[in-house]
Amino acid sequence: MKQLVFATHNAHKLEEVAKMLDDMIQVVSLTDLRCTEEIPEKGFNLQSNALQKAQFVDERFKCDCFGDDTGLEVEALNGEPGVFSARYAGEPANSEANIEKLLKNLKGITNRNAQFRTVIALIYRQRIHYFEGVIKGRIIEERQGDHGFGYDSIFMPNGYDQTFAELPAEVKNTISHRGQAIRKLVTFLNTQN
Repeated sequence: MKQLVFATHNAHKLEEVAKMLDDMIQVVSLTDLRCTEEIPEKGFNLQSNALQKAQFVDERFKCDCFGDDTGLEVEALNGEPGVFSARYAGEPANSEANIEKLLKNLKGITNRNAQFRTVIALIYRQRIHYFEGVIKGRIIEERQGDHGFGYDSIFMPNGYDQTFAELPAEVKNTISHRGQAIRKLVTFLNTQN
């Protein structure tokens, strides 16, 4: 079984990704490696942040690993919060405050088109590979649902009448930005045997 380190401490992300990986890949987190350091995110875009996370693991543990970064990109806000999604309302990261700020910034705006975009940077056998997933939708005016995390309760994907926080995990993982990127990652890994 291949072991891959996911450069995250986020238990929600780890669980979501572990469910999507096939049985030939065991994913472990920074917490599993007893690494308590927070990885700085100083990149200017999702790709550079994802790579920074993977390089952090590669430098310390010398193993196959991947990092990801996800941004919510809102059309009417010129792509905000984008790369700053996790800390949109400032430090420390706070999902509730981020949602409040986003809803406030969209008050009175009718164009609520948005997309979630995930970029994965994989360091595998000392080579870097990128995988991306995008899902389009819209920002609703009030929170709906209590599953998921981050902006899930206000993001309704196109073609659905439920937010990411209301959809069953199996449905969300099938259509989500992270799900798309992970499937590309798995396809790539399966070609490496």
